[in-house]
Amino acid sequence: MGNVLELADVRKSFRLGFIPKTKEVLKGVSFSVAEGEIFGYLGPNGAGKTSTIKCVLGLIFPDAGTISLFGRSPLDPRSKDKVGFLPENPYFYDYLTGREFLDFYAQLFRVEKAERAGRIDRLLKLVDLERAADLQLRKFSRGMLQRVGLAQALINEPEFVILDEPLGGLDPLGRKEIRDIILGLRDAGRTVLFTSHILQDIEMICDHVAIIVGGRVLNQGCLSDLVSEKVLFTEITVSGVDDESLAAFGECVQVREGRTLLKVFDETNVQPVLDLVRERGGRIHALIPRTQTLEDIFVDTVTNQ
Repeated sequence: MGNVLELADVRKSFRLGFIPKTKEVLKGVSFSVAEGEIFGYLGPNGAGKTSTIKCVLGLIFPDAGTISLFGRSPLDPRSKDKVGFLPENPYFYDYLTGREFLDFYAQLFRVEKAERAGRIDRLLKLVDLERAADLQLRKFSRGMLQRVGLAQALINEPEFVILDEPLGGLDPLGRKEIRDIILGLRDAGRTVLFTSHILQDIEMICDHVAIIVGGRVLNQGCLSDLVSEKVLFTEITVSGVDDESLAAFGECVQVREGRTLLKVFDETNVQPVLDLVRERGGRIHALIPRTQTLEDIFVDTVTNQ
């Protein structure tokens, strides 16, 4: 299985204002996206995520470095035919309906007229917009616009889908539905690169991640390798036992309704805590081992750059 996308030492600067001063936004970005995987591209605002995507799509030109898309230059039309793209802030033609909007983009990709209607119907069903298909886009909510934008990104049946903040503006149910669609794309053998500020969503579905901070990729790799399964501490929520006794085993935090949250950092102390609660006639409401998360890695990478 080869790489769909490869970036090597990509650099990009922009001129600021009228004075001869430039700002380097990409400072040697290198990573690759393998065929058939979901790749998460993370970073704080202004880190260079969108600039990277624009370079990949040939919308802006890097000052240095190389980009290979399906083994070709991003400027080669043959590579772009295989790509679907949803920008972070897409422009929509307000007075077109959802169906007309998708039909317009299908024509841009030279989809035959006989095939367009069926493909559009399938995509509207996929993003749960069947009932809003003939509603003008100016009447769509933010979440509905995200959905129709995703359908647009899939109108050419691409092999590689690039989604810039696809989960923005969606409620929890909508985010789950979009996550399921992205997983479905991978199951169908397609490759997905997407950015998101919602780290929990990336952790749930990504195979590989790269973290960019200040124009540099500071951490990347297989998610299962980056996120350790080692238990950092165990949270035990207890009632009916005084904090002084519990404090001998860890760090106590008062919560609500007479309950205490005890953080046990030494795994060998978990069983003695359970024995103590049983002896005192107390009650255990929850016992949760806490492992390292993607958020831990992200915060550590950003704050220690």
